Amino acid sequence: MTVVPTTAAATPVATPPKRRRLRFVANPKATIGLVLLGFFALIAVIGPWIAPYDPSARSNDLLQPPSTAHWFGTTHLGQDIFSQVVVGTQSVIVVGFVAGVVATILSVLVGVTSGYLGGAGSEVLSALSNVFLVLPALPLMIIITSTLPETGTLTIALLIGLTSWAWGARVLRAQTLSLRRRDYVEAARATGESTWRIILFEILPNLTAVIASGFVGTVIFAVTLEITLAFIGVGAGSGWNWGTVLYWAQSQQALGQGAWWWFVPAGLAIALLGTALSLVNFGIDEFVSPRLRGGGKTSVKTADGRTVRMRVGFTPVLGKETK
Repeated sequence: MTVVPTTAAATPVATPPKRRRLRFVANPKATIGLVLLGFFALIAVIGPWIAPYDPSARSNDLLQPPSTAHWFGTTHLGQDIFSQVVVGTQSVIVVGFVAGVVATILSVLVGVTSGYLGGAGSEVLSALSNVFLVLPALPLMIIITSTLPETGTLTIALLIGLTSWAWGARVLRAQTLSLRRRDYVEAARATGESTWRIILFEILPNLTAVIASGFVGTVIFAVTLEITLAFIGVGAGSGWNWGTVLYWAQSQQALGQGAWWWFVPAGLAIALLGTALSLVNFGIDEFVSPRLRGGGKTSVKTADGRTVRMRVGFTPVLGKETK
């Protein structure tokens, strides 16, 4: 009996789905937020060089509306408001990011350590976080800055960072408690890995998005707090920032005099920076959470190009493939 060889139908070789690179930057919210944030960072760096006037210099153009000579108008002393806003950007950005870095480092050290180690040390660190969590930030900052002989930009940034880490530490502690008993952590512990190596290479990579989101939130808080302090007159003479512009506009009754150009530019700058930071934060949330990644769409495309229907419910489930 002769066996006739048959050729099987060629089956397509399944190719692994292409992984979308730069998914975070592809998010429109994150892109807009990063562009606006980059613009303010650029102004913070080159602001003192491109300002047309000394922000504190007086002139004979008293309370003039916007013109070609003074783009944002002048104050009651003839000071150029455009120069004040541009130069003041540096203080706002420096305080926000320095405070964010300091608070993030402290929250990671305290939160991850207390969540992973356990025991009496964990309880002490948790109690310390609770103490700082209930401290009123604004009154405390007013008391501290009022007692110091000089409150510069870095001083305010460090004070905000040292008093605003507790909330991030609590979040990171809760996340670490849920990760410490995962299989891959237990496997690393069983192979004899040291505690700090497990924290650095097993725990922290899974907390990157939470840390990034906490950093952005702290920057928003620090910027708001610095502007608030300057607006109420605490540290208003230490240098120019957007809160200082609003402080002098309010103290000289700019609204009552119809000098809208005195406070509107600084207010718009605050709103745009807050919008930029919020959009970046939303982008991080959507990058991390699959529930938010679809943006509310009922039909989404997977990484391999297929179109799937998202069933609406408490937990999104991929439905059958649609043509």
